[in-house]
Amino acid sequence: MYNQELAKLPSMISTIRDFGLEPNKKMGQNFLLDTHITDQIINAVGDLTDKVVLEIGAGPGCLTRSILASNAKKIIAIETDGRCIAALEQLLLVSNGRLHIINGDALKIKESELGSDKLTIISNLPYNIGTALILKWLETPELYDNITVMLQKEVVDRICAPTRTSDYGRLSVICQWLCHCERLFDIEPENFYPPPKVISSVVKLVPRASPLFACDRSNLEKVTQKAFGMRRKMLRSALKPLFTEADIIKAGIEPTMRAEELTIEELCRLASLLG
Repeated sequence: MYNQELAKLPSMISTIRDFGLEPNKKMGQNFLLDTHITDQIINAVGDLTDKVVLEIGAGPGCLTRSILASNAKKIIAIETDGRCIAALEQLLLVSNGRLHIINGDALKIKESELGSDKLTIISNLPYNIGTALILKWLETPELYDNITVMLQKEVVDRICAPTRTSDYGRLSVICQWLCHCERLFDIEPENFYPPPKVISSVVKLVPRASPLFACDRSNLEKVTQKAFGMRRKMLRSALKPLFTEADIIKAGIEPTMRAEELTIEELCRLASLLG
């Protein structure tokens, strides 16, 4: 995948050493080292011809190198750690003008202001803000044509969890309601510096043309918050602040069921009762 200019760049270990990039635990930094893995991620995303790629937490640039080796029209790399900017800037020389680096906080970036093109997100997300970023992006799913990210395995388990499982919850419902969700593959700790204490997984979210079932998002969030906030209780107790037992029956749902037994369609039916 690499062209000759990229192939001449120092290894990731050398880059980390040369720029003094000791990972910062408070920032959730675990730098990916193996470009074979990052190439695998890019291959899983699909054809990037004429795409604008947004990378969050670019760090010293391992994944950035693989994105640059693709046919992406433009790459926007966001990194909050000022120490990493110099390492990323060495990639500007081999980017043919396609790489744009922003030193900023991804949680505060307004993606709608990054241009008129739909964004393809490809990122090794910082562990401490990964879930928050996913939920932020899904507030405006129409801005993205593909979200392929690396997270802790346990978070990907929750995103992709089917009903009637212990991992099924609010995150599962919102992600699957708005996107086609596909777990791609796991990445072992030894592929990172420093090795994290957990396995990482890559997940691909493709926003749907419209939500899986019609309902108001804020109402769906109210229902899932109450239902899964007291997931061990029967719905007639967990949803008592929102519905009477008769309301739950009206939605075609047994009041003695628990949250994890409900399908997304059933949760949307409950949400629709709120008007």
